[in-house]
This record gives sequence, C-alpha cells and structure tokens, in this order.
Amino acid sequence: MPKRAFNKGIRLSLLIFTLIVTSTTNTRADTQQTPPIFADVNIGKNFSPDPFTVRGMSGGSVSGNQVAKRPDTPTGPCTGFVDETPDHKLELTSKFDYLKLQVQSPEDTTIIIKGPGGTWCNDEFDGKNPGMVGEWLPGTYQIWVGSYVKGQYFPYTLQITEVK
Repeated sequence: MPKRAFNKGIRLSLLIFTLIVTSTTNTRADTQQTPPIFADVNIGKNFSPDPFTVRGMSGGSVSGNQVAKRPDTPTGPCTGFVDETPDHKLELTSKFDYLKLQVQSPEDTTIIIKGPGGTWCNDEFDGKNPGMVGEWLPGTYQIWVGSYVKGQYFPYTLQITEVK
C-alpha cells in the first residue's frame, strides 16, 4: 500500500474513532447535519449554509515548509507536518471581498493554503488554531491542515464563512 494511502487510512481510522466517541457524548448529534470528512468545497458568494464546515485529521510526515516551499509567509510561519496531498480543495466561483477560513481542533494545528496569487501559512489565528481572513480571488485553493509533531493526527473542523 503506498505510504500516502496508508497515512490517509490511519487518519481516517482515527477520525472515525473520534466521531464514535464524541457522538455518544453529544445528545444533539441526531439533530445536526454532520460535516463531510476530507471533502472538497465549491462555493460562490452568499453560499449556504454559512458557515460551511468540513472535517478531517491534521498531520502527516511532510514538513510544512517543504509543501509551502518557504519557511514563512506574511500571514504566518509554514510549520508543522502535513500529508503530501492536500486535505481539501476549495473552489471559489467568484471573488470574495471578505472570506474567513478557520480551523477548530482540540490540539494545536497549522494550515497551508496554495491558490491564485500565492501560498499562505498560519499557526495562530485565534488561540492555538490557524485561520485565514481577507480578500480571495476566484479559483482553486489547496488546503493542508498540519500537526506540530510528525505522525501525530488530530480531528479538526474547517469553517468557511463570509460573516465578519
């Protein structure tokens, strides 16, 4: 089995285990729609629902600065470890004057985003988890969510919103 597929398999197994554990403690689980795992997103202005959420498992074996091809960007350092392939692809069908992407995880995570206009990294947006906010051009963005320790995987939710 290729290493990349093996890493995704481990991450998916950990995520499924986490979802089983958390769903037994969440009494509202039956009334909420569960966000997709490792999903790609295609949105335009005034998308719904807002915020739109997807889930995944952070981490991997590739250094963040290797994926970003630099140690830092104006939005933050390119730290942590990620998979070779992106966790999500975000297709924006229109220009956004304001869009916010934010990772929520019980552990400290990082993010790398490659898309029209460049590469952006972050590790501390709001507390211990990363995010990006600003003007976004239409096009395809690749998103990696990383962990600080190589081979450690943590569940996360990525929220995408137009709300300031």
